[in-house]
Amino acid sequence: MYRISIKKAFSAAHSLKEIGGKCENLHGHNFTVEVRLAAKTLNSEGLVLDFRLLKNWTDEVLSLLDHQHLNDIQYFQDKNPSAENVARFIYEQLKEKVAATGAGLEMITVWESENASASYSLCHD
Repeated sequence: MYRISIKKAFSAAHSLKEIGGKCENLHGHNFTVEVRLAAKTLNSEGLVLDFRLLKNWTDEVLSLLDHQHLNDIQYFQDKNPSAENVARFIYEQLKEKVAATGAGLEMITVWESENASASYSLCHD
């Protein structure tokens, strides 16, 4: 199995509902996002996917989140804008583009700080 990953960053604010503590107040993070792909075979260029293409797609998605109050984004109207749900949002935005290339979107990991992260992937039984 071949795997590639990229890291990108964005800044945003959020407040987490019904968890207690300071995080219920409006606060912000400089989020780091890792996008990880996997493929059993390489494409005709000898790549899982051109890094430039993956970076461009990721930038498009992160532009929807960057410098936003995440609670105000439609996707988060009925769910907490936690790192877990941000990871799922990014995954859902990228999955079809990646699938069309023959690669698989393996995992999205979102760091709220250098020592706290959450990931989303589709589990296969």
